[in-house]
Amino acid sequence: MQPTQHTLPTPYPVGPVHCYTIEINDQLILVDTGPPTDECKEYLQKHIDLQRLQHVIVTHCHIDHYGLAAWLEREHGCTIYLPYRDSLKINSHGERLDGMVSILRDTGFSQEFLTAFRAEMDSDSVFPTFPENFKISEQALTTEFGIDVMPCPGHSQSDLVYIGEDWAITGDTMLREIFQSPLLDIDLLTGDRFSNYKAYCDTIIKLASLRGKQILPGHRDFIVGVDYNICYYTGKLLERAKRSRKYSSDLTAPEVVEKLFGGSIQEPFLKYLKTSEVVFIRDFLTNPEPLKKSLEQIGLYQQLAKAYEQATND
Repeated sequence: MQPTQHTLPTPYPVGPVHCYTIEINDQLILVDTGPPTDECKEYLQKHIDLQRLQHVIVTHCHIDHYGLAAWLEREHGCTIYLPYRDSLKINSHGERLDGMVSILRDTGFSQEFLTAFRAEMDSDSVFPTFPENFKISEQALTTEFGIDVMPCPGHSQSDLVYIGEDWAITGDTMLREIFQSPLLDIDLLTGDRFSNYKAYCDTIIKLASLRGKQILPGHRDFIVGVDYNICYYTGKLLERAKRSRKYSSDLTAPEVVEKLFGGSIQEPFLKYLKTSEVVFIRDFLTNPEPLKKSLEQIGLYQQLAKAYEQATND
């Protein structure tokens, strides 16, 4: 059965978010929940039969995608399914923040910034209440519902794509004309900085496997096509990498953000986002070959060859 799209308002710059309901074996399933607002609760109560809703599947634990999971568990007895890497974040929240602060300190942030950043990350505005009990999507969904689960880190290290026979619910991994770079984060499996660039190159190959399926994104009404999106994302990376080469490697990533935006970005989380992009681009420029190989493997390198050469050639 084809998923049904539900569009919920959010108070965030990204705009409305899409959630999806599916019926499998007479069981009603919701994929993503919307943010923890009264308006979204009212939408779900009005448009979804919450008395029948048994299962809630989350693509990734960002506030606009999982914000009502705990409420649906508590008030309606839903079983919640979360990505494995998000389960690590939940179970090791303090350890994760310690690791992130250490990474950001090494990246060049001041202690004043680190204190403000940690306070923001500890607040409900970034991480609302998590469900008390949950299953791991990668371990349960294929067996229980026949939904294939494909890890596609890029927007975060946790992103999952949920795949049916002729559709794919892609969360924030496939959004029309929105450039996203992975975020600076600690890999709780290794204790090191999560290798965003390697994950990005691997994800490009995985996303190409979705050709021919109906893509059901987390935002925006549609995508033009899988190849178009991959070329858009990668083209933006190459364009920004070319521009960033004018900044000396002696500058820290936060100093580059300061140069780019002239001090106009003050909010800690937004500054963190922009700095993550700078670090990601620097990782690419240090070792550009893996991206080229990924694009060659899926037959898209020639479309981006000129931009790649301009970004990487001195």
